Amino acid sequence: MPPEGHEAARLYDSFGASLYRYALMILANREAAEDVLQHVFVVLLDRGTRHIEDEERYLRRAVRNGCYSALRHEKARGAAPVDDALLEAIAADRPDVSEEDRLTLAAAIRQLPAEQREVLHLHVFAGWTFKDVAEITGESLNTAASRYRYAIEKLKAILTGLK
Repeated sequence: MPPEGHEAARLYDSFGASLYRYALMILANREAAEDVLQHVFVVLLDRGTRHIEDEERYLRRAVRNGCYSALRHEKARGAAPVDDALLEAIAADRPDVSEEDRLTLAAAIRQLPAEQREVLHLHVFAGWTFKDVAEITGESLNTAASRYRYAIEKLKAILTGLK
């Protein structure tokens, strides 16, 4: 394997699972998340890794761009299929949550817009600060914090309505 292949493999081993869960949270679809992640790493193999300063931020940005491109493509074709992918992301990031609570939470999170799911994932599940979230998403700090606040408010309303 050429040196770039070894480097891409190392990056995949280091960040692949986390990036996959990130794509799952945005897309709410396993197949689409897998496609985005595969595309990001194929491009990485083609272009190389020498120019990357902050590997995780670079890869998150690439996955984010791929996810929103996929969402635009699906919107143009019609409604995107939604599967139980969010359960996988929640289970991996929060193993302390019961199966019943995961199902309830996944159903509620699925009702959020992709941008709110993304910010929720980055802040709550991945542990990034709002400043980091703003840098990753290319939005202002206020926009990142607002999307999080709206997501939490909507989740509270959904979950309260279920009781």
